[in-house]
Amino acid sequence: MAEVICVDFGSTFTKASLVDLAAGRIVAAASHPTTIDTDVLEGFAACRAELTRQDARAAAAAVLACSSAGGGLRIAVLGNEELVSAEAGRRVALSSGGKVVGVFARGQDLTGLGELAPDVVLLTGGTDGGNAESLVESATALVDAGWTGPVVVAGSIDASDEVAAILAGLPHVLTENVVPRIGVLAPEGARAAIREMFLEHVIGGKHLSASDDFRQMVRGATPDVVLAGVELLARGPDEDHPGAGDVAVVDVGGATTDVHSVVALDPEDSGLSRDVVAVTPVTRTVEGDLGMRWSALSTVEAAGLTELAAPASIRRDRPGFLPEDDREADIDEQIARAAVGLALRRHAGRSRVVVSPEGRVLERTGKDLREIDLLIGSGGVLRNGRDDVAARVLDDSLGPDHEGGWQLPRSPRVVVDHDYALCAIGLLAGPEPQAAYRLARRLSGDAGGSE
Repeated sequence: MAEVICVDFGSTFTKASLVDLAAGRIVAAASHPTTIDTDVLEGFAACRAELTRQDARAAAAAVLACSSAGGGLRIAVLGNEELVSAEAGRRVALSSGGKVVGVFARGQDLTGLGELAPDVVLLTGGTDGGNAESLVESATALVDAGWTGPVVVAGSIDASDEVAAILAGLPHVLTENVVPRIGVLAPEGARAAIREMFLEHVIGGKHLSASDDFRQMVRGATPDVVLAGVELLARGPDEDHPGAGDVAVVDVGGATTDVHSVVALDPEDSGLSRDVVAVTPVTRTVEGDLGMRWSALSTVEAAGLTELAAPASIRRDRPGFLPEDDREADIDEQIARAAVGLALRRHAGRSRVVVSPEGRVLERTGKDLREIDLLIGSGGVLRNGRDDVAARVLDDSLGPDHEGGWQLPRSPRVVVDHDYALCAIGLLAGPEPQAAYRLARRLSGDAGGSE
């Protein structure tokens, strides 16, 4: 392949880029409202036509795609107890690109599960060599509740055979335990299994297209693909091609604000954490109450910006609202600044000195972002905003000292993903890792994208 079209079938817009693989460069870009009410490939056809107008090579280029159309990937989590296995499952579901629509602990009533309309249930519980009964009990309760959809089992390996027999009538995948032992979170196996279920059962099941071409081109859920792009950007594809170092991405959307981070953890800090479930190097959090349009009102309420309640309500009620003057652009930037600050704090956690029986000790929660090398801003408010919008939106969340001990970035390089390159990097990371690497270096501003 010399060129590839990378496509994101979004909930609102379908975005497409033509990538020159040899140069590691996006050479054409297009977007079109996602044609969710008819066939999503209609919107893609419009994108391809526009790409071809810009560059004739797009007409015959291969296509790689991801999707969050039709509500994206909806995941319910069923674990042994709320504080450990269910929380571990929730974090894994988020890192897999899913929207967590429900979290249930062992023994909870599951009769309302169907009303949540999850695409996949993630079943967790028990450590390897520990309590296997909880996983068996939860699998039985799931079947008794009438669930007939896909299940990913990522609990005690000691219960695998019995659970497989219970779920024999359902589409299911058994994978490695997300909590193999106390204090350890291992998401990789479950992430891969959820991706498999998404491609095999969810994409076709949403009936987004009458053509099998859609299923053939989709490689994963959009947030999962973007996180794969962040991983490659941070670490590089191999030892001979280094990454940018520790990286965080904050993506401000209309309904949610997502934070992705890839950070090398310091083993000496592990004893300082007060988290019940261990922090992992690769993390994604989704803040469903923080956003620029559908969640604008809850954003300003969470930030205490009562003076913005009226304009935020207008944006909530009119998701297609675009600022027409500097005053409205200023309000958009205030909402974005609030969303970024709150989302980064919820992702990063804090470092505090507390008094314990041993005296004054340092405790930490969440992900320590203080020493990240690169912060990437994404979302329409940053990509399409006025000059220097990134500084106005992001700078309040940067610096050495933050009241409350928040572990926010101190002095990272800051770039904006103007070309929506992270999605393309994630799509290319598997089939074309060197092209993805060139594109990642170009995004990070390192050596102009050269090797």
